[in-house]
Amino acid sequence: MSAPERVYRNVTLGFSVVIIAFGLAILALTLGAGGGPASTGVLIGLLFCGIGATRLYLALRTRR
Repeated sequence: MSAPERVYRNVTLGFSVVIIAFGLAILALTLGAGGGPASTGVLIGLLFCGIGATRLYLALRTRR
């Protein structure tokens, strides 16, 4: 794997972790403010966590 490919892979992994962290933060803030399980903040937080986890899985799964 060349240097640019390694950089791209590492940046992708980093952004995936950041997206998961944003999702967890949204969930924590929403639940801390009294949001219920079907509130918009919970749904958006779960969506961010799902997108980040899927991207992380795909990045780790595809090795060259």
